[in-house]
Amino acid sequence: MNKQELLEKGLWFHGHKCPAMPLGLRVSLAAMDALGVERAGAGELVDLVELDEDHCATCFGDGVQVATGCTFGKGNIKKLHYGKWGLTLIDRKRGKAVRVAPRAEVMEETKRTEFIARRKKGIPPTMIPDELSQPLVDRVMSMPDEQLFKVSQVFDYHLEAASHTFDSVVCEECGEMVVERNARVQSGRVLCIPCAGLG
Repeated sequence: MNKQELLEKGLWFHGHKCPAMPLGLRVSLAAMDALGVERAGAGELVDLVELDEDHCATCFGDGVQVATGCTFGKGNIKKLHYGKWGLTLIDRKRGKAVRVAPRAEVMEETKRTEFIARRKKGIPPTMIPDELSQPLVDRVMSMPDEQLFKVSQVFDYHLEAASHTFDSVVCEECGEMVVERNARVQSGRVLCIPCAGLG
């Protein structure tokens, strides 16, 4: 898949134009290139993204998912809650990893745009005209790698083998399925976390 096709898929997945989602695409492509890996079909790769909740440019995470194939559904992407935009991509089979982070000066330039000024006023990105968002997308997609981000050396990173649990039970209160390790026993009844009053 070339960069334009990947961008189109990213925009479809993400739902609006902004500079952060394409930045996630580009950072991910650089990480995959540095590790010499292809997009994940299962759990062979793991992404550690340094995003937190409710801060600017978390759209970055959608670009990471689209490019690397590491998704929340597969369970091979984790938020580290640092409030940053770095990505550590791990090749589980080889026990190797690389960290790629956007350059602060690039992000500072983006912060000084009319697009961001409108976002700060609470205007949704879907309500910002293309003539303000498209140049930012084009800039991220065309900027040379060395100007856009920095790439660490490949380093050792070993993860325990992960396996999904298939053990589940039915909550005796709501009747919904719950993973066994997340069930709670109260007064002899097996309950999910919300029905146990813990969620």
